[in-house]
Amino acid sequence: MTDQNPRPAGRPNLSSEASSGQTPKASRQTPQSSGKPPKRSGQLYFRQLLSGRDFAVGDQLARQMVNFAYLVGDIDTGEAVVIDPAYDPQGILDILAADGMKLTAALATHFHPDHVGGDMMGWSVVGIRELLELTQVPVVVQREEADLVTKTTGVTRSHLKECSSGDVISVGNINIELIHTPGHTPGSQCFLVDNRLLAGDTLFLEGCGRTDLPGGDPKAMYESLTTRLAHVPDQAVLFPGHLYSHEPSATLGHTRQHNYVFAPRTPDQWLAMFGGG
Repeated sequence: MTDQNPRPAGRPNLSSEASSGQTPKASRQTPQSSGKPPKRSGQLYFRQLLSGRDFAVGDQLARQMVNFAYLVGDIDTGEAVVIDPAYDPQGILDILAADGMKLTAALATHFHPDHVGGDMMGWSVVGIRELLELTQVPVVVQREEADLVTKTTGVTRSHLKECSSGDVISVGNINIELIHTPGHTPGSQCFLVDNRLLAGDTLFLEGCGRTDLPGGDPKAMYESLTTRLAHVPDQAVLFPGHLYSHEPSATLGHTRQHNYVFAPRTPDQWLAMFGGG
């Protein structure tokens, strides 16, 4: 939901745009460079969508939380999946229809309501439950996250496709590798497709997902960042779950070099830095 402390200084927020101070604060002002027309590489269809601007327009919470949703598909077959469809399922389906694409599955990085829908800090967020009322597609989760997703959203296990780390799902002829990255939540997962790492709240350009929320585990987060994601090359482009930095994406090599979460070199150093020990 939010990033791990400590956080860099000088990060502006959008709290002035909230009313009554009830909306959770988010970081960084919105750049004008993302939310572009579909990025196409060969047959790949790819869109990075910012909540409150590209979808869920006018939704105060969506604007505050600056979540990213992603559309990934195969241009040749017209099939696509959505990653983390919270706030505005109908708006996301409208974007796909305008691009001539059809939704075939939803993928969830983790169970938090700002990614899959549910109740959060007094707010009710629409998400996969409402998406399934509009179109019947499987919802892909890690097995460790399945119970948490059902409890948060109200969907049943029959709606879920439960997977394991290393599994590959295909949308048309595009393959998406699922990488289990616990730490922020027990069943958090990242998606690797065409040298793009869609990291949810596991890793941001600046910081990583919090480990002090229910289900968080700082030791597991360290392992995820240093071991489970080790096979993802530096040339891969990191696409995070929130706009918590000025830029919406960066190479993983740049992130590993400049993101302070990679400064600790041992688990003990990590736990000392992030208060887990």
